[in-house]
Amino acid sequence: MEAVKVRIQTQPGFANTLREGLPKLYKEEGVWGFYKGIVPLWCRQIPYTMMKFACFERTVEALYKYVVPKPRAECTKSEQLVVTFVAGYIAGVFCAIVSHPADTIVSKLNQQKGSTFVEVGKKLGFWGMWKGLVPRIIMIGTLTALQWFIYDGVKVYFRLPRPPPPEMPESLKRKLEAEKSGH
Repeated sequence: MEAVKVRIQTQPGFANTLREGLPKLYKEEGVWGFYKGIVPLWCRQIPYTMMKFACFERTVEALYKYVVPKPRAECTKSEQLVVTFVAGYIAGVFCAIVSHPADTIVSKLNQQKGSTFVEVGKKLGFWGMWKGLVPRIIMIGTLTALQWFIYDGVKVYFRLPRPPPPEMPESLKRKLEAEKSGH
């Protein structure tokens, strides 16, 4: 369906709806037309999703450690939601960067009938894969910030439990203390 969506977005007159586009793509390219972009799609989506969570979590930790002048437990819910939004935006910037080349290739693959991942990559060249990164950063940064903000906001509104900030496990604290004291 991604292939049909991209065609509708990038090829005026291809189709107006998914219902119209599905049989048209099948007729033009067969079943392979629906899957030719699957590997680059994974190359976009897997790093994007990994970055979304890993970067968000680490950014929240860093903001509370280096930017926010008080511990999270002492922050109001509104202050915590601001941290969530900022961390979400920063995570979104990194999501956009790691996924942009593959996203560009997916778009071009679905615009150019019969093309392959490698052909599109060679044709675009290194710098061609990075065109449009700034608008994508703005878009993905904002969307990711809003996703995290809404997620956290719903948890706050319904008073659902939120995980405490990560702390060093007690066993590791004791081990480090023992090493410091020479035992």
